[in-house]
Amino acid sequence: MLASMKKVVKRYGEQTVVNHLNLDVIQGEILGLLGPNGAGKSTTINILCGLINADSGDVSLFGQKQNVKNLRVRHELGLVTQDITLFNELTVVENLRYVGGLYGLRSADLNARVDEVLDFIELNDHCKKKPKQLSGGMKRRLNIGCALLHKPKLIIMDEPTVGIDPQSRNHILESVKKLAAQGTTIIYTSHYMEEVQAVCDRIIIMDLGRIIAEGTVDELIKNTGHESTVHLIAISPSPALTQQLESVAGVKQVCLAGNKYTIISNADSGNINRITALAQQYGGIAGITEQARSLEDVFLTLTGKSLREGGGHE
Repeated sequence: MLASMKKVVKRYGEQTVVNHLNLDVIQGEILGLLGPNGAGKSTTINILCGLINADSGDVSLFGQKQNVKNLRVRHELGLVTQDITLFNELTVVENLRYVGGLYGLRSADLNARVDEVLDFIELNDHCKKKPKQLSGGMKRRLNIGCALLHKPKLIIMDEPTVGIDPQSRNHILESVKKLAAQGTTIIYTSHYMEEVQAVCDRIIIMDLGRIIAEGTVDELIKNTGHESTVHLIAISPSPALTQQLESVAGVKQVCLAGNKYTIISNADSGNINRITALAQQYGGIAGITEQARSLEDVFLTLTGKSLREGGGHE
């Protein structure tokens, strides 16, 4: 086991942020870590990285006990932060050289590694630019490059694609797959469910400081698959319509985002006609579809919240 957390607890005042958490990271996997805002993901990552101590429980990384005093394991760990952490007065190549130097790389080894990382993040043509001259996607790629300089065994990527264009997002996702193919273990957090489905071998869903489900995408869908989902785009969404939808026989959950309702019912409830009729009575519909279960549906069922609800930091 590359990393392990056993019965880990972290409190801030009277609030328990991580609640007797048990988590294992298997060598070579891409592990998706999902949860709504406030689920405890960022705190869990900070504990695993040794940035903060747990109040109780056992944390091990690469076979060593992990805490804020254990600086040795950081040479095997890479952290891609959600906030872009670059030196704005240094060029791309100077940022990479500086970070490589912090990890003890020198002379020919440092030069070779900087060249390798520049190739990997495809910023050779921009190596003399400063971060303010780069696009958002390029900054994100440089942020990832800085975490790769020392060839870590484990890379934790915390929301690495926030606020970037689709082309840059695809580049980063392909990079994640390449790193995994090279044997690097990755923990990946994201508010974009399609990213998690695209790259992760196994997924852990957290809420209220605990793990509430884990498995592959297919396993998670199968284990919570006794439901059907209707997506309704209402012309005039309202509390009254929401209440009526919730009262339909077999409906388990109604979630409204903008003018789009997500309605989860018992499997084979045949609710789509009743839902359509109700929506027509309350201003009409712009669109309605019924779909097979997805990871997004699983998440909504387990947590009662949309993954992107609130967005940003916990």
